[in-house]
Amino acid sequence: MKQILNNLNKFAKDKHIENKKYFDKLKKKQPKNLDYVMQDLHHAEFKKTDCLQCANCCKTTGPLFTLADIERISKFFRQKPQQFIEQYLRIDEDRDYVLKSVPCTFLDNENYCMIYDVRPKACREFPHTDRKKFHQIADLTLKNVAICPAAYNIVEEMKKKMPL
Repeated sequence: MKQILNNLNKFAKDKHIENKKYFDKLKKKQPKNLDYVMQDLHHAEFKKTDCLQCANCCKTTGPLFTLADIERISKFFRQKPQQFIEQYLRIDEDRDYVLKSVPCTFLDNENYCMIYDVRPKACREFPHTDRKKFHQIADLTLKNVAICPAAYNIVEEMKKKMPL
């Protein structure tokens, strides 16, 4: 896994132009069964992918925290939402709540999430490759292939299964 992660950024860069062209075509000519194919590819990939071996998403990026996330997580910590915000979060340039720093504060040294049962929606849904209306998140997916080996593999399979 470490070797894959070391090369993932290079692989993603090498494929970036190809992937961007593919997703631009996808937006213009969206296959009717796109969401179903993506869900199948996502489930097949995650049958063989162990996120605990990687956790690159937690180590290199931080999720957005919605108000519902903040309420749920602060309740878990028996804190007031404002205390949780002050302790762990900041507001970014898009006016969203994000972690003060990465790697994620809640990732332990064995890649387990210490707030897994109450983790943010963005974490639960990452890398978003099984999302409905998949064509709407092409730009996000382009970013995620450089972060998540599973997302990279899913996009590569997608291009084979659905050539445009």
